[in-house]
Amino acid sequence: MDPLISRRALNRATLDRQLLLRRTDRPVRDVVEHLGGLQAQTPHTWYTGLWNRIEGFQASDASGLLASREVVRIALQRSTIHLVSARDCLAMRPLVQVVTERMTRTTFGRRLAGVDLDELAALGRALLEERPLTFAELGRRLAERWPSNDPHALGQGVRWLVPLVQVPPRGLWGTSGPIAHAPADSWLGFSAPAMTAAELVLRYLAAFGPATVKDVQIWSGLTRLAEVVEGLALARFRDEDGRTYHDLPDAPRPSEETPAPVRLMYDFDNLFLSYAERSRVITETGFAAMSGFMGTNVMPRLILVDGFTAGDWTVRRAKGTSTLTIHQWEPIAPLDEVREEALRLLSFLAPGDTHDVAVSHGPSAT
Repeated sequence: MDPLISRRALNRATLDRQLLLRRTDRPVRDVVEHLGGLQAQTPHTWYTGLWNRIEGFQASDASGLLASREVVRIALQRSTIHLVSARDCLAMRPLVQVVTERMTRTTFGRRLAGVDLDELAALGRALLEERPLTFAELGRRLAERWPSNDPHALGQGVRWLVPLVQVPPRGLWGTSGPIAHAPADSWLGFSAPAMTAAELVLRYLAAFGPATVKDVQIWSGLTRLAEVVEGLALARFRDEDGRTYHDLPDAPRPSEETPAPVRLMYDFDNLFLSYAERSRVITETGFAAMSGFMGTNVMPRLILVDGFTAGDWTVRRAKGTSTLTIHQWEPIAPLDEVREEALRLLSFLAPGDTHDVAVSHGPSAT
């Protein structure tokens, strides 16, 4: 029988792989690759994800990599915008292309009726290689060729057929810009072999393991990965409910008594979005508190205390003062540690402001 792994042991293993037990001194690009990318549909909140994981992290460390095209923001896992290295962008996209295809066909398939997809891809690529365009601009240009079709659907068809990166200044720290796109390969100026499903599973386990097959599928958006996982030489565990977990044989699995520091997580951190069973980090109180955000297209910025969700946080800026409010779902002990981490985070987010930390009871959505 496979050895038992407790919820708390899963928590500590996960935090260790996610570089949340202790900050690392590894370079930003190495961290981004280790994590398999950071979910980054917001222009800037993901910078906090790197601050939580890298000792002495400065926003310019990542912003400079975006400007120099060493990292990019592109639709990958779950067809969601992720920050990844240039190398992973080109290697991962062909494998997860099917996810974007599935979602685009479901949403826009009827509105693309009569459109030759090969021609759409070729024309869309040519237009975007002339200069980066927003989807609104791209749709208007494409509608000159297909006037009977929805311009928005035409633009989304190109997003499916041609890997597109969001180009700076969108995503650069301290600034922003239009959501303009360019073909990934021409933007980066090189090619790379496609990643295999087995390679993707191994990358996932290195950053998120131990994990079930369903966990890998939730993270990637891919299906039918059971055969891939079973074909790999992996360690196996079971939890109290009989679920089977897979892991790299030599991966670190710290003692469940390992201390876990306070962390103030960003809104779309993959720690909370990459598992079918999320109780390894989210408590029952946490699930109840998060239900208040359902239907708002907003995710809370969660607080980890002893490795598990204990509240969420918000920031408000007024007249040169940035105030971070700790929304504790239940009394947090020790609250002083959360306050100290909040002040450190404010020094990163708003270094020129006066800083204040407030405390409230109940989730911020209520």
